Amino acid sequence: MALFSLLIAIMIERLKLLPASWQFDSMLAKYQSLFWKDKQLDSAIWVSVVILIPAVMIFLLLVLLDGLVYDLMTLLLWVAISILCFSHQTLRNNFKKYMLAACRGDVQACYHYAESLDCAECLDAIDEKDLGQQIGKTVAWVNYRYYGAVALFLIFFGPVGAVLYCTVRFYDQHNQLNQLNMPFISRLLFLLDWLPSRIFSFGFVLSGHFASGIAEWRKQVFSASNHPKNIVTRTAIAAESIPESTSAPVCVQPTLALLALSKRNFILLLTVLSVLTIFGVVS
Repeated sequence: MALFSLLIAIMIERLKLLPASWQFDSMLAKYQSLFWKDKQLDSAIWVSVVILIPAVMIFLLLVLLDGLVYDLMTLLLWVAISILCFSHQTLRNNFKKYMLAACRGDVQACYHYAESLDCAECLDAIDEKDLGQQIGKTVAWVNYRYYGAVALFLIFFGPVGAVLYCTVRFYDQHNQLNQLNMPFISRLLFLLDWLPSRIFSFGFVLSGHFASGIAEWRKQVFSASNHPKNIVTRTAIAAESIPESTSAPVCVQPTLALLALSKRNFILLLTVLSVLTIFGVVS
């Protein structure tokens, strides 16, 4: 189910068939505005309730649908959850606008769209090349946070795991954007990212320049307190390889290199999942 669901979700996401209002973050924003108030999120008990309800609902649905119509209903739920969790058209549109601005030489617009890709970190690039490097790191991180991590949770924990991860990720971002004081949410996301970030970053090693990538990966992964973003981005930078001859603008070259590396890494993940499915390790 995991492989089929991922393939369908990727196809739907690429074709932009899912309306923005039906994407997971949009639905969680409605869930937050309709049922909860920001002041309730100051309590650890309420935070636990808020982030657990979506995952518990999916778990109950899986139990109710188990065995119905030869498990066809369960498969449809897997596919539906995968599509919801993988659709992020706002991110894609912002990245497209950044690339268009870079190609026409509009550096100010590049900085503007670059900041919208990762609101958790302010860019302080000193020149166009440095901007391209930082956006490349952001691309690698966004690719992990919104696609790689979700895929790993879906593979190992099913739709319940994917929904739980996406919910915690949403509330961590909600906490930062609204300057709230949500207890333990950032720490919980750190724990959820701890192992997947190490697995996914190793994919960069296998998909890129192995020697420099594995050297950096070994430096990063054996520190238990190292932030997952450092592991993913620094390993990706070490494993990237920029073509010697390219006509792309300076502020785009590192970005394109890391984007290509991220795509190869995700293809590697799908290939490994295919092999595991063939041998019956993953259902």
